[in-house]
Amino acid sequence: MNDNFTTEYFGIGIQNGKTPENLGVLWRSAQNLGASYIFTIGNRYAKQACDTHNAVKSMPYFHYENFEDFYKNLPKGARLVGVELDENAEDLETFEHPRRCVYLLGAEDNGLTKQAIEKCHFLVKFKSQKSLNVSVAGSIVLYDRGINKPRS
Repeated sequence: MNDNFTTEYFGIGIQNGKTPENLGVLWRSAQNLGASYIFTIGNRYAKQACDTHNAVKSMPYFHYENFEDFYKNLPKGARLVGVELDENAEDLETFEHPRRCVYLLGAEDNGLTKQAIEKCHFLVKFKSQKSLNVSVAGSIVLYDRGINKPRS
């Protein structure tokens, strides 16, 4: 029997992704590291050679025209976790991932929009002097979630 207070799920996606290749790499990581679904906001996904597992046919994929559309369709009870180099962001190394959440990554060149940052329940960052490629950043966050750490 499922215990609704301990059941976990998470989705991951990119707001206004710049290069389609990064989406393919992130989707492959998402599928391998246990994501429940994937999504894009703004720019759409197109089939990429780097998505060798064809994740968009293996797990739910959602597309939202804009942030407002995405935000009003967040799963009930899910926490929005933005991945952003921001002075208010928590260090990923000590972050307690919510049991049910949605990870949001920003465009490679501009990061998350101000609106997205303001709506996030949590912001996380990791120790890096400069920003990382979005698919690499997302993969690190997903890997960290898989480590046996406390959940919030």
